[in-house]
Amino acid sequence: MTFRQITAALALLLLATAAPAAAQTPPAATLVPADFTVPTLATGPGFKLVPLGPAVVKIDYDAYMASIEHLHKTFTRSTDWPHAGLTAADAMKDMEGEQARFQARQSFAYAVLTPDGTRERGSVYVAPSRVAGYDAVVRLWVTKAEYDAGFDAQLYAWVQTWLRTTWPFTRIAYPGRAIDWATWDGLVAKAKK
Repeated sequence: MTFRQITAALALLLLATAAPAAAQTPPAATLVPADFTVPTLATGPGFKLVPLGPAVVKIDYDAYMASIEHLHKTFTRSTDWPHAGLTAADAMKDMEGEQARFQARQSFAYAVLTPDGTRERGSVYVAPSRVAGYDAVVRLWVTKAEYDAGFDAQLYAWVQTWLRTTWPFTRIAYPGRAIDWATWDGLVAKAKK
């Protein structure tokens, strides 16, 4: 190999290794079309939705940590989240991830706050569906106190209307609500095959 060939090979090798990882990895698909303006504020009777992210980490953490057992029964069906060992640092990492996915238009997580923004009543998650025939999967939770006050049913009804009238989806799955968990889990398992 000549000096010129070695130099050219080294230059190509340096160029390949210097490229950022993001440039080498194709971006994940977005959940909504590029021309859709994703809501960053929505208001309902006695609440507002804002994107989850570092700005609301403290009130989000306080809300779910005060309702751990309730959320295990009504939202997650597991004890993986939330759990007593979650730290403020864990919460911040989660909020940074939610914010990054929102900005990349891959999924959209919202805090459901009181109108003055001082307390979180729950959260709404809009994500891609693994199950054919559904454009999106929507899950939501409210704190134990809000659930006991009947806010869960109110929020669910409002979210269905908001998504139907504002978002570009034609068919939305609401696991644990419009579709029972066992049926949904079966559809997800079938989609993985």
